[in-house]
Amino acid sequence: MLKRILSEKLVEASRKFPVVAVTGPRQAGKTTLVKHTFSDKPYVSLEDPDVRNFALSDPRGLLARHPDGMILDEVQRAPNLLSFIQTIVDESRKNGLFILTGSHNLLLLESISQTLAGRIRILNLLPFAVDELRHSSLFPSTPESVIFQGFYPPLYDQRIEPSEWYPGYVETYVERDVRMIKNIENLDSFRLFTRICAGRIAQTVNLSSIGNDCGITHNTAKSWLGILRTAFLVFLVQPYFKNFRKRLTKSPKLYFYDTGLASSLLGIENARQVETHPLRGALFENMVVSEIIKRRFNLGKRPNLYYWRDKTGREVDCILDRGTSLDALEIKAGRTVSFDMFRNLISWKNLAMKNLAMAEEVRTFLVHAGDMSFTHCGTEVLPWNDLGPIGET
Repeated sequence: MLKRILSEKLVEASRKFPVVAVTGPRQAGKTTLVKHTFSDKPYVSLEDPDVRNFALSDPRGLLARHPDGMILDEVQRAPNLLSFIQTIVDESRKNGLFILTGSHNLLLLESISQTLAGRIRILNLLPFAVDELRHSSLFPSTPESVIFQGFYPPLYDQRIEPSEWYPGYVETYVERDVRMIKNIENLDSFRLFTRICAGRIAQTVNLSSIGNDCGITHNTAKSWLGILRTAFLVFLVQPYFKNFRKRLTKSPKLYFYDTGLASSLLGIENARQVETHPLRGALFENMVVSEIIKRRFNLGKRPNLYYWRDKTGREVDCILDRGTSLDALEIKAGRTVSFDMFRNLISWKNLAMKNLAMAEEVRTFLVHAGDMSFTHCGTEVLPWNDLGPIGET
């Protein structure tokens, strides 16, 4: 079993909070991680219909079976347990009592934010990170192969072909979870909506345009996008405004947490097709941005990711705000680095240094699909499979 970077933060959190929740997409490895990390705790899966019925009908009875706490897997299946867990932890005042997992973004669910506020530490586990796979013999050697395969553990642990695994993943988990979040009458339209979202990765969100392509209203498109976010399939990166007086783009950009899933939804059948696909650059950008998200989550931190684009079209793909410092990234899908690739980074850095009120450190990076590392005009050039210091602190 590959060691998950989040395990250290998970143990640390259990020493400080009575309840720790690990959330993330289906099949990201949450159950394996918590069972391995807390092997001494009883494990209860709310996916089991009998256990779930017990939890829904007699929550006190279920929790009384394990007075010293337990692992509760897929807690979103019985959210009524949370109020009873609150009572137990308030009375016991012990840390590390309950370890929860959930395949819905619990921060977006009112039940947990209202019931366990101040008592819970929520950590996010995404599919494997490059940092976890880099030295594995199973890790593909080219960015196109990685984009196509994605990072879900079963693809590596069981060596399943992506073209065989992802369609079943969508049908078995995604569509079932969608019904749990909201009753969607026209599932075919929702499937089309999901595929169209995959075709808009690394682009600014235009819900009216997406809705028109699906034959749904703007409000329905907004609601369905919220469902994909809650199910840990997509995330949004907001534009960066901090102390910049120029007119800027205001819409967020759309990304998938996993490029393998996005590739499958786009109908890509092998890595060779990625090389010539019109969205190759967007898929590559998506992969790099999601890797930075994983790094931040694995440190137990918020992503704090943004992008910058002014009305003249100048753009910086990714900005990481670390409080007293900023990391700005240009992401290029080519293997050859040319000096004109640095133009927007240099312009943005000059603008940032003039407009930022605080004496913040500003670092610039260029991430590319090749294997070279060097520094040019103060910008650190990094290969796609080694992001160096980006997002690590």
